[in-house]
Amino acid sequence: MKRYLPTILVLGILFLGILSIGLGSVPISLKQLLTMSEAPDYIKTIVYDIRLPRILMALLIGMMLSSSGVVVQAVFQNPLADPYIIGIAASATFGAVIAYMFQLPDILYGVLAFVSCLLSTFIIFKLSNRKGKVDITTLLIVGIAVSAFIGAFTSFAMYLIGEESFKITMWLMGYLGGATWKKVGILVIPLVFSMIFFFIQRTQLDALLSGDEEAHSLGVDVQGLKVKVLTVSALVVAFSVAFSGMIGFVGLIIPHSIRMIVGPSNSKLLPNAALAGALFLLICDTIGRLILGPVEVPIGVVTAFFGAPFFLYLAFKSKGAR
Repeated sequence: MKRYLPTILVLGILFLGILSIGLGSVPISLKQLLTMSEAPDYIKTIVYDIRLPRILMALLIGMMLSSSGVVVQAVFQNPLADPYIIGIAASATFGAVIAYMFQLPDILYGVLAFVSCLLSTFIIFKLSNRKGKVDITTLLIVGIAVSAFIGAFTSFAMYLIGEESFKITMWLMGYLGGATWKKVGILVIPLVFSMIFFFIQRTQLDALLSGDEEAHSLGVDVQGLKVKVLTVSALVVAFSVAFSGMIGFVGLIIPHSIRMIVGPSNSKLLPNAALAGALFLLICDTIGRLILGPVEVPIGVVTAFFGAPFFLYLAFKSKGAR
């Protein structure tokens, strides 16, 4: 299966992507899809302006969250490390909410989210780092504390927004309904940049898995590498949160699952995890759109449904291994 995993994932993405175009409150048949030039204008609007951007955004964000999960776990050397769980993602919401308050352009949602996310990332990293090692218990406690502190500012900002705060509440639960071609185009930039950067650093990230001392003996600038990787990871998480809200557990479930199949080497783990993350988020979004249709279940609720039990499994497994 390891050999054919990329092919299986790509075929799964293509199949579910085509299927998702036709599924929804307005069903679109395969015949209509194949003869789109002859379809009514409202069908073209649904396909080209609503469903296709949404599907592509789900794929892009799935790749971004899963790849960031891979590198964050390598930096913290623990499978429980995830941008959502340790509080990195929560901090990005503050910057995005500020951008919403001032009605800034879409690109600045990601920029302000990145600034907020970057600051909290290094606060969490510094406070949880003891003598060059990261204690997972301390990491989780610090992450929860930082999330709660920044969450207070986010809640206050929502209070100031007033009656329109319900839009932010829905967005905080994970929402892809606001997908547009412009947002898809913006997201491609941090995704491509981060994937190239992470892949270039793949051998050094592999060295981190043996511990900081071993990596240093192999000539790796451990602290410099961690700073650069966490910075790029914060960029990825920030733009994901800015455009889709809080979608948790993707960076936890996917890297760990794919690691069990292809092993810990980032040469295989990173690309396979990115593809698997894209497929997983598309599955979750499709479930969210259909399960109570025409009412939409926030995608963050669906991922939490899968992720929370998985997190408990990993936590107890880690505890039993000590």
